[in-house]
Amino acid sequence: MTAPATELAPRPPDGTGPDELTQIDATLGGDHLSRTDQVVLGIFIVVPFLALVTAVPIAWGGWLGWTDVVIFAVMYALTGHGITVGFHRLFTHKSYKPNRAVKIFWAVAGSMAIQGPVVRWVADHRKHHKFSDRDGDPHSPWRYGTGVGALTKGFLYAHMMWLFNPEQTPQRKYAPDLMKDPDIVKVSRQFPFWVLVSLLLPALAGGLLTMSWQGALTAFFWGSLVRVSLLHHVTWSINSICHTIGERPFVSRDKSANVWWLAIPSMGESWHNLHHADPTCARHGVLKGQIDTSARVIRVMEKLGWVYDVRWPVRERIDAKLVANQVPETVSRAA
Repeated sequence: MTAPATELAPRPPDGTGPDELTQIDATLGGDHLSRTDQVVLGIFIVVPFLALVTAVPIAWGGWLGWTDVVIFAVMYALTGHGITVGFHRLFTHKSYKPNRAVKIFWAVAGSMAIQGPVVRWVADHRKHHKFSDRDGDPHSPWRYGTGVGALTKGFLYAHMMWLFNPEQTPQRKYAPDLMKDPDIVKVSRQFPFWVLVSLLLPALAGGLLTMSWQGALTAFFWGSLVRVSLLHHVTWSINSICHTIGERPFVSRDKSANVWWLAIPSMGESWHNLHHADPTCARHGVLKGQIDTSARVIRVMEKLGWVYDVRWPVRERIDAKLVANQVPETVSRAA
């Protein structure tokens, strides 16, 4: 079916008044990031990153086994698709409709990526689409200008520094529909718990598979710390790299671009130009040869009957958005 225009802030269902929304918002962290929150955020960014930069010498030293590789791959795929299939294509853009079990599963899996609670993540991303690469965008690399120095500063801000902004996106404005969903509110409130599960589960699996403390330690290093940091930076690269360089085969009102070498680690999210041209589309890699594992996961769930009303790309709509098919402005005026 043809994907409708993007829904930045869907109207919530009836039954919850503004006062109750305010109370829910307060339990979800409100619209301000405290100094303590900034410090905790910094720890969760710096510590995994230190593991990432030391990964090569540690692997060279023999502290990497097949169990670590398997645990890393499973956790990366699970939590990464939790962001792409869950937080992004489901909760932000409503690219498909899930049953309740699928909805909760993806909310939990995305939370285990340790990129913030689901309601907060969605509110930020919806605001990004509303103001993409303009004033108001939470993380545009072009916010300081187009010069080399300004773009370097903007790139760093878009990649990660925007996360420390004390003024947070109003959740009541950009995600009222999720704040009306008791399941999603519950998972958002449980975010600290799912962070612990995400960090401790690899160590538990490594310890049980190898029956050793060393197996638990190396699994924690690779399956928790390295995995979290790599997924963080791949996700943030969509905000920074994919709004700075790359190909732009589709018409969009911003600088979103396709970056092919990020396609596999980002699970299809780096086909970013099409996404901004057609935000509710369930598949981002729509051209020949564009790998999009997130779309494959959605297709499998649809075949199993777990999701429905999937907004798959329509050829006529895609062709109409290709830059190569646009009528020159002069011809349009003459017509």
